[in-house]
Amino acid sequence: MLCTIGDLIEDVVVWLGEPTHHASDTPSHIERTRGGSAANVAHFAAATGSPARFIGQVGDDRLGEQLIDVLRATGVDVVARRNGRTGSVVVLVQQDGERTMLTDRGSAPDLDTVEASVLDGVSALHVPMYSLTSGRLAQTASTLISAAHDRNIVVSIDASSASVLEAFGVAQSLDLIARLQPSVLLCNEDEARVLGIEALPRGVEVLVIKRGSRPVLVIDANGRREISIPPAARVVDTTGAGDAFAAGFLTSLSKDRNVDHAVRAGHDLAIRALSSPGATLGAQERHK
Repeated sequence: MLCTIGDLIEDVVVWLGEPTHHASDTPSHIERTRGGSAANVAHFAAATGSPARFIGQVGDDRLGEQLIDVLRATGVDVVARRNGRTGSVVVLVQQDGERTMLTDRGSAPDLDTVEASVLDGVSALHVPMYSLTSGRLAQTASTLISAAHDRNIVVSIDASSASVLEAFGVAQSLDLIARLQPSVLLCNEDEARVLGIEALPRGVEVLVIKRGSRPVLVIDANGRREISIPPAARVVDTTGAGDAFAAGFLTSLSKDRNVDHAVRAGHDLAIRALSSPGATLGAQERHK
C-alpha cells in the first residue's frame, strides 16, 4: 500500500480564454475538483488499482466532508482529522496549459499527531515538501517518516514547489532532506535548480529529476542516466501531473524495485493526468 500525508483541499481550476485583462473581465471556464498534493498522489495510486491511504486534516465544514467523500469514492483509505477551515487553491491555467496557483491551505498544516499504526500494511510513504515546511504538520510528517524507517518502508519526498523551497530556505531544505534520509527524492528542473543539485544529495538513495518532454534524469548508486519518455499527445492541464508521476513511480517501485521501470510507469500515468482537467483522470471527481 502507498501512504501519503499532507493536504486535502479544493482546487478551483480556472481556464483562461485569453490573456487576463487587468481591472476588468476575462472570459474563463471554471471547475472545482479535489486537490492537495498528498491527496492527489493517493488518488492516482488508487486509480491504477493499487491500495492507497491518505492522512491529513480538513476543516470541520461541509467542504471538508465533501472532499473526504470524493476521495474515498475513488478507492482511497482516508484517515482525516476534522478541525478548522478547509483550504482551497485557485489554479489559473494559461492557454498553453501552464498554471499558476493561488494557495490557501486552511487548517491542513495543523495536523499535530497521528498513530504509527497508520503505517500498518504500508510499503511506501510519500511526503510532499508542503507537508514538511510549515505548521504542526511538519513535525507530524517527520515523525511518521522516522516510524517508516523503523519498519523498513520506502520513503519518498517530493520537492513540491520552487517557491516553497525558496521561502523555507535552500540550505534548510537540503539539511532537512539529509536528516530525513528518503529512499527517493522527486523534483522537476526548477526545483533541482533552486536546490542547486547536480549530484546525489546527502541522505538520498535515488534522485529523480523530471524534465517535461525531455528524458528523465536519474542519479543513484549506479551513477547518472537519462530515461527517454514519449511526449504527451494532448495537454489540457498540467495540474497534478507531478503527483500522478509520483503515484505511478512508487506503485511500480514497490513491486519490483526497478527504478527505470518505475520512471516509465510514472510518466505513463502523468500523461493520462495531462489530458484531464485538474488533478484527475477524468470528469468523475468534479463537484459543485
